[in-house]
Order: sequence, then structure tokens, then C-alpha cells
Amino acid sequence: MEFSPVLSEKKSINTAQKNNTFFAAHRKLLIIGGKEEEKENEVDPNRIWSENCSKSDIVISQGATEPLPNGIPTYTVEIMNACIAGCDISRIHVSCGWFSSARLINPRVFKRLHFDDCLVNDGKPLINGRTLSFQYANTFRYPLSVSSITC
Repeated sequence: MEFSPVLSEKKSINTAQKNNTFFAAHRKLLIIGGKEEEKENEVDPNRIWSENCSKSDIVISQGATEPLPNGIPTYTVEIMNACIAGCDISRIHVSCGWFSSARLINPRVFKRLHFDDCLVNDGKPLINGRTLSFQYANTFRYPLSVSSITC
């Protein structure tokens, strides 16, 4: 993994009455990743006009909700197909670690197949603009991200 520093700049403003100099915060912004990783994570700004879909069309959001009566925290997850071009995306796989829940989740909506591999909507297409949601209960929040899709 490579880090590329981006240096801050010094800016000054001269007026007839005062000479003020402002300094940006003394920090370096790091751009993470090499050239190969950048291509992999790159978003095509013109893709909105294309007919292909990409992993970035699937948006996963989650937030804390009311805990179970026994105090176990719960989280609501929403998985949305944000594709504008009318693409139905199927076989949505999510990186999910050892995902488990104290609350039963409909396996047709979301299920763990193997370590770090969960399947959404039983592999069936998620129509553009549609959202699937479910709640899980665990002592901590799982980081969820799209690992693969089929257009």
C-alpha cells in the first residue's frame, strides 16, 4: 500500500489597511492505494449514461435501532439498487465477516454463505430503485460492503 502526501498551502491576503497571512492546518492528506487499487476503486463519472452496472450502484446503509428487550443492540440495514439506467442487478454478494444475528433474518433476504460472503435477495435480481431491508441483533455492528454483482 502506498501513501502519497498532499501538502497544504500558505495563502495571504493583502489589503490597503492590513497584511494578513493565513496558514492552512499543518497536516498532510494521504491518498491511500497504488495505481492498481485506484483503478479498482475508481468511479466512472460518465457511467450514468452507460447501460452497464457496477458495484457502486448497490448502496448499503445501516444504523442503530431500538435494542432487544435483553439489551442486545440492533441495527437496520438497507440495501438499495441505485442504478438509474434501469439495470436489474442480481447475485449481490456482500463482504460480511462472520455475520450472525440474535434476531432471525429471512434467509431469502440476507444470508451468510461462508466467511466474508453473504448473499442478498437469494441471488435474485434487485430491480433498480428498490430497497431491501432487515434488522440484525449483535453486540457490535458488522461492516458490510458489496464484493460482487451480476449485471
